[in-house]
Amino acid sequence: MTSRRQFCLASATFLLAVRAGRAAPSYAVVHSDAEWRRLLTPAQYDVLRRAGTEMPWSSPLLGEHRPGRFACAGCDTAAFDAGTKFESGTGWPSFYRALPRAVQERADRSLGMDRTEVLCATCGGHLGHVFDDGPAPTGLRYCMNGVALSFHPA
Repeated sequence: MTSRRQFCLASATFLLAVRAGRAAPSYAVVHSDAEWRRLLTPAQYDVLRRAGTEMPWSSPLLGEHRPGRFACAGCDTAAFDAGTKFESGTGWPSFYRALPRAVQERADRSLGMDRTEVLCATCGGHLGHVFDDGPAPTGLRYCMNGVALSFHPA
């Protein structure tokens, strides 16, 4: 028979092992919270570092249609090619494909929803979410916060 002490010890050991297995990923670009606050505008900080969401239809990048690249506003890593941008009607810049190895995805069950969060693979900044209701050829809609991106014309 298992004693209460053995059960508690085994439970604590299990929880520590699970937590160790989910250690935060390391990123090539790392700053302290104070440095991020200094480097980013308040709106960029809210989205990139606190997973906030900008108001729909507020991004000037919605109307950006020139050839070029959209990069993470936190570290300037190119994340999306302008050729993959499309008008989704959602109020946020949308793309059907990310550049190879530019983003990471993880489950997001916040706000009572089951979504997939998109993070910059270089600095871990929150860019937005990806959904499976996009156009061909991928069927994906990378719904990004414009404030989390910068644009570099070709």
